[in-house]
Amino acid sequence: MHKLIAAVAAGLAIAATSGAAQAQISDDVVKIGVLTDMSSLYADATGKGSLAAVEMAVADYGAKVAGKPVQVVAADHQNKPDVGVNIARNWYDNEKVDAIFDVPTSSVALPISALTREKNKININSGGGSSDITGVACSPNTVHWTYDTYALSNVAGRAMVKRGEDSWFFVTADYAFGMALERDAANVVKESGGKVLGDVRHPLNSSDFSSFLLQAQASKAKVVALANAGGDTTNALKQAAEFGLVQGGQKMIALLQEITDTHSLGIKATQGLIVTDAFYWDMNDETRAFSKRFNDKVGHMPTMIQAGLYSATMHYLKAIDAIKTDEAPKVMEQMRKTPINDFFAKGGKIRIDGRMVHDMYLFEVKKPEESKGEWDLYKLIATVPGDEAFRPLDKGGCPLVKGN
Repeated sequence: MHKLIAAVAAGLAIAATSGAAQAQISDDVVKIGVLTDMSSLYADATGKGSLAAVEMAVADYGAKVAGKPVQVVAADHQNKPDVGVNIARNWYDNEKVDAIFDVPTSSVALPISALTREKNKININSGGGSSDITGVACSPNTVHWTYDTYALSNVAGRAMVKRGEDSWFFVTADYAFGMALERDAANVVKESGGKVLGDVRHPLNSSDFSSFLLQAQASKAKVVALANAGGDTTNALKQAAEFGLVQGGQKMIALLQEITDTHSLGIKATQGLIVTDAFYWDMNDETRAFSKRFNDKVGHMPTMIQAGLYSATMHYLKAIDAIKTDEAPKVMEQMRKTPINDFFAKGGKIRIDGRMVHDMYLFEVKKPEESKGEWDLYKLIATVPGDEAFRPLDKGGCPLVKGN
């Protein structure tokens, strides 16, 4: 009888142990929502390419994690905070989405990060830029993967002031991202011994930059810095060429210039332009292999935002596989303690403030005679280690960091 009881007890213990080892996946599916700009000024840099990057990663992972299927849904937030928040709330409350990826446009990204924290889900931001995402508005549920306004301005600003280009005028998009980009860049210029001669704000998605560029030209600043992105950057650069700013001796810098922007403007119009980027397709065999597959699927080389999303998706799925649950705090902890080593980042790490720290690059657009093909657009000027490129952990005002 004692033997029988012991055998039954042992059997129950084995059953309990094997049950505990089974994956704890809510709703028996891992669901990723790609919230992006499908139709407006950031659609080329994010949009369908962002969705394709996430889908490629899921497919490469086998479309299953911890034995459960992975689904991807997508929506267009139209660069409107209320539209974005309503979509995200519905996804979290009714569609059982576990994580929201991408979210370009900082005025949408910031409330999505706050909502994700409230719902205890996960937000991996690749498209939004404001450094406040890991600063005063940091969250234990958000990772900022690809770039931010601090890194963009820090890498380019220091290098240019060092070269003697030490007086700046800003043409800035009048919303959260543009203002954060100008703020961070102006601080870097001043800290490096340069001066800011003035600035002007333009509405998001502008077509006419003439009055803004005339003010920049009249300032006689050595550097005219565009603190905007996407269609705003390409429109401003086209019109700057018409006004002859560069021919007049001023240097143009696009603080956020994607490879798709450079391609669309053409190498002749952009030659000599200084660009900060987190990724370029032609860095090594790994970047070329991924980028060729992406180009075959989407029709253009990946932007840093799109390459970053593939990397982020893989890291997220690996974390779930390692701990056999999609419970947000546990997945976040696993992602933070696992280094990122892939074609996008070598020795990347996620800090407590949510910043994924990795190398950043300073490029110059090639001259037409230097380019060997349609997408052969950049030459590398400098590689800046992540710890130098991104804001120091104790300087962002993130409440999750001890001492802040």
